[in-house]
Amino acid sequence: MDPRDAVVETKAAVGALGGGFMISREVKALCERHGLGPREMYFRGRCGVLGEVDADVVLAAVVFFPAGHVRQSWECGRKLPAEEAVALYAGACHDWGRRRLAGLGNADRLAELLAVVADGADPFCAPLFAGWRALPRPGGGPALAAHLLHVVRELRGARHATAVVAHGLDPLEATLVGADNTGTPVPYDRSSDVARFLAWPEPYPEPSAEAEQRRAGAEELTDDLVARAYAALGPAELAELCDLLKEASQAARAR
Repeated sequence: MDPRDAVVETKAAVGALGGGFMISREVKALCERHGLGPREMYFRGRCGVLGEVDADVVLAAVVFFPAGHVRQSWECGRKLPAEEAVALYAGACHDWGRRRLAGLGNADRLAELLAVVADGADPFCAPLFAGWRALPRPGGGPALAAHLLHVVRELRGARHATAVVAHGLDPLEATLVGADNTGTPVPYDRSSDVARFLAWPEPYPEPSAEAEQRRAGAEELTDDLVARAYAALGPAELAELCDLLKEASQAARAR
């Protein structure tokens, strides 16, 4: 299997599985325990790997949220120190993996293949990926698979942000275009729902035909850039990774 083909085949699974813990009961329990809103925990937990930085540094890393929302969420979450927030958020990721991927018999092998992709990738323009890759990893099994799924998800997220900027799109414009022209699904029925979820203020402009073309080009470039990391695996390993991610998706849906 070709690395780029594997990227295209697995990107939906990596996105869903790598970010599944963020809307989980485990993270909800963290919010309740520490008195933070869901978005405050999200920014402090996900982006705390950057340290106690100014909110603009966080915005530079997350890209697709409005600046005011990032600043408000980041600052209101400062009651929870960044290092502690990251440890808690990573722990929730691991607990989510133990629960949702418990039925995956080859979790260790999935983690092994994901580690090859993650550890061989360049960290350029990918600060959250680099930060999460540097965190201590759980010993193995579903927890480690969940951890590395998130790390690889951060890699794709960073490459996608780079591709969007390279194609001259602003974050809201890219969000409103929604699915690319190959039919890649978005997590909501309408792209405006995604923009609303990301806290962009309404009303939303209608994306132009040129924006749709640019967004499709950004998706293509994203796949190209991520494929460089997948090239660390051989053809048989890439096929195995695709199969294991299908199994992981099925295991997660079953629980």
